[in-house]
Amino acid sequence: MNNQKVLVFGSGVSGIGASRLLEQVGKDVILYDGNTSLDPENMKAQLGEGTKVEILLGELPEEVMKTLDLVVMSPGVPTDLPVVNKMREMGIPIWGEIELAYTYGKGDVLAITGTNGKTTTTALLGEIMKNHTESVFVVGNIGNPYTTEALNMNEKSVAVAEVSSFQLETIHAFKPRVSAILNITPDHLNRHHTMEAYIAAKEDVAKNQTEEDTCVLNYEDEVTRKFGETLKAKVLYFSSQRKLEKGIYLDNGNIIYKDGEEVVLCHVSELKLLGTHNYENVMAASAMAAAYGVSMDVIRKTIKEFAGVAHRIEFVCEKNGVAYYNDSKGTNPDAAIKGIQAMNRKTYLIGGGYDKDSEYEEWIEAFDGKVKKLVLLGQTKEKIAQAARNVGFEEIIMTESLEEAVKVCSELSEPGDAVLLSPACASWGMFKNYEERGDKFKEFVNAL
Repeated sequence: MNNQKVLVFGSGVSGIGASRLLEQVGKDVILYDGNTSLDPENMKAQLGEGTKVEILLGELPEEVMKTLDLVVMSPGVPTDLPVVNKMREMGIPIWGEIELAYTYGKGDVLAITGTNGKTTTTALLGEIMKNHTESVFVVGNIGNPYTTEALNMNEKSVAVAEVSSFQLETIHAFKPRVSAILNITPDHLNRHHTMEAYIAAKEDVAKNQTEEDTCVLNYEDEVTRKFGETLKAKVLYFSSQRKLEKGIYLDNGNIIYKDGEEVVLCHVSELKLLGTHNYENVMAASAMAAAYGVSMDVIRKTIKEFAGVAHRIEFVCEKNGVAYYNDSKGTNPDAAIKGIQAMNRKTYLIGGGYDKDSEYEEWIEAFDGKVKKLVLLGQTKEKIAQAARNVGFEEIIMTESLEEAVKVCSELSEPGDAVLLSPACASWGMFKNYEERGDKFKEFVNAL
């Protein structure tokens, strides 16, 4: 890439990472953001001491556009803004952050996209790869921008990347050794406008792959199953509903990898992750690792040890025969339904928090006989209690704090039960964010 003058569009974490990388490889960089209320000094501080990056806020003048050799878009910035279209018309190449990182990174890339489950699958595949080889970087939407790590990679490195549809809109040469699309359900339509455009962006993860590469797809998702029939790359399916001739599937609780012969990886009861959606994530990560050549022993050992991503149905510990799970990220009823559906024991459920004007009846109807007591706290406790009574659920305990809720659950529960924090509400008012709430829960549980 000989382009000398590069504009980085968007000044979030990704924009800062891209600007630093470009400056390190000797480019002349402008960091641009349309938001005039940002503080240039603060942006300079994030770029590091002695930076020569130019900061530009507000309107982007045409005379600046005329000097550009390349534009690098941050994932949060829509690629169909009038100013972006104008630069496109002027013939300026428009790249995304992953294209930039891929250009300067070395080694192989394993890339994961999909509507749900990306973070868990990426974190698990990262752990499997770390048990397989020395130089592994877990990057992308998981909180560690790909651009910040690209220059640390060598020929033997493996980058495990969580990539969003936004990032895939602006790739050109990006080519993962193994890719995966976990599932596709309507999301981000405010950005992509149509479901077709959203699907097309996700499918771009495989567009440069060749016969030597592999794409892992969900057989139970109609869109991804059909997509598999169109690919140049080798396709490996996973399924939670049926046996496959080739691929990885769930059969009577066993996760089985079949390529010729059947190999049992484990029974789901041996996993710390719970719920069918998580078994799918395990299958996807295992299929990707197997396609890359990782041994079944390494895969088996890692998936059994993996406790999940923090605050997402995360196994905390077992005390007196009672298993404790932290699902603080269940900040709305939909997410909390997944939490309770994942439980495979009788459960004491801790809920309540800040009121986001949600309705709670559907969540309570999903308890399905599993919940022994619903232990409530926070601003929404009366509203949730009323919703529970509306659908005939009366086993309710009111508490004043999370610490009290944990204590009550530990006193009432018996060996073989579970205690689940899955609040169905935001954490504000009592906690700074859901992470702090989850960390406090773990602290109270460990102190029991």
